[in-house]
Amino acid sequence: MTSTKKNVREIALDLLTTIEKNQSYSNLLLNTTIEKNELSSKDVGLLTELTYGTLQRRMALDYFLEPFVKENKKLADWIHHLLRVTLYQMVYLDRIPDRAAIYEAVEIAKKRGHKGIASLVNGVLRSIQREGLRSLNDISDPNQRLALETSHPEWLITRWVNQFGFDKTRKMCEINLTAPMQTARVNLTKISRDECIALLEEDGFQIEKSPIIPEAIRCLKGNLASTIAFKYGMFTIQDESSMLAAYALGAEQNEFVLDACAAPGGKSTHIAEQMDNTGEVISVDLHQHKVRLINDNARRLGLGNIKTSVSDSRHIQEKFKIESFDRILLDAPCSGLGVMRRKPDMKYTKTEKDLERLSTIQQDLLTSVAPLLKKGGILVYSTCTVDKEENENTVTKFLENNPDFEPDLSFKNRMPEAIQPLISGYDLQIFPQDFGSDGFYIATLRKKV
Repeated sequence: MTSTKKNVREIALDLLTTIEKNQSYSNLLLNTTIEKNELSSKDVGLLTELTYGTLQRRMALDYFLEPFVKENKKLADWIHHLLRVTLYQMVYLDRIPDRAAIYEAVEIAKKRGHKGIASLVNGVLRSIQREGLRSLNDISDPNQRLALETSHPEWLITRWVNQFGFDKTRKMCEINLTAPMQTARVNLTKISRDECIALLEEDGFQIEKSPIIPEAIRCLKGNLASTIAFKYGMFTIQDESSMLAAYALGAEQNEFVLDACAAPGGKSTHIAEQMDNTGEVISVDLHQHKVRLINDNARRLGLGNIKTSVSDSRHIQEKFKIESFDRILLDAPCSGLGVMRRKPDMKYTKTEKDLERLSTIQQDLLTSVAPLLKKGGILVYSTCTVDKEENENTVTKFLENNPDFEPDLSFKNRMPEAIQPLISGYDLQIFPQDFGSDGFYIATLRKKV
């Protein structure tokens, strides 16, 4: 096993086994693994493709594998992962010949197991190559077929179809199988967007302006986190839909603002930049290590108007006076169903009970932060999910229980021009297929005077 490619496949196998065994977040584990193994950019690309692709397509891969492994139901986990990652290459990657993928799988099986296992792996993969895959068209139920085609749990497909219809659900599931684009928010307190683009292009990056956010850029090639410009606080890596939360809040210079669930600080720093480093942003998070990330980001970006606090925002009234903040952002803990492209493993671990539990926490958080807002102030509730129970239903229930709040119908005027046509009331649901960003929800409420 001397070839680099074989090493990459073994690393992918380790990753897939660990993610499933420990229910580790794939994005965090992948980043740690890349750093530890000091991989070349080419190998990083292949490792990312193999790991994310196999996770994203896991249900379809198991459906295709099942007829060929049904006589060997007690396969060790690593063998199952090896078959999945190899079949992924055979079915979904045109640039890797089947014979190469099969050869390397057999070599890994020899190294990790014994000749019998290598023979089994070879036999399964050669049979698939010879006989072909069974058709998904054999499944008559459209929801079940879509679930397997796009590797989303059937309960989630059924839920989304009931909420959004079949066509919108299908488009969302299909885009969830694609790699997200890296986007960044230029720190306008330090540099203009055009100047930042010029700097990055000099370093060989392919950059284009975001058509959605005036200060955002899209990276078509390269990793922005590795640049000198990032180190010196010229920009923050953030998804475009996430940037809209600060626009909805509309903080002005010298205001007193609360970001109630702030880590790792993307929205806090955006608010602080929009306030031109004036006023004060109080950034609160439950965990000390996450608060350190907020401080690190504020320092890197040169923002002195952010103060952090380690607190549970469900008890935040113990720390701050009633009606002391001009604006409050609650980017609530949520199921994260809008960021599946970044965390493809999450769709196999979430349950409907999780959504019910989170909805209760979200309601508690809204109820806790609301009294801290001044009369006439703006409260923004946001999540990175696409589920009505966590979004519209949570906000509707809050309004029913808090008659001193009303929908803020003026928030459309604060949003970037490209987004305004999507807004008809006081809230906005962005789907991943709308403009290639994360799924995201924003609702804006005003405290009555």
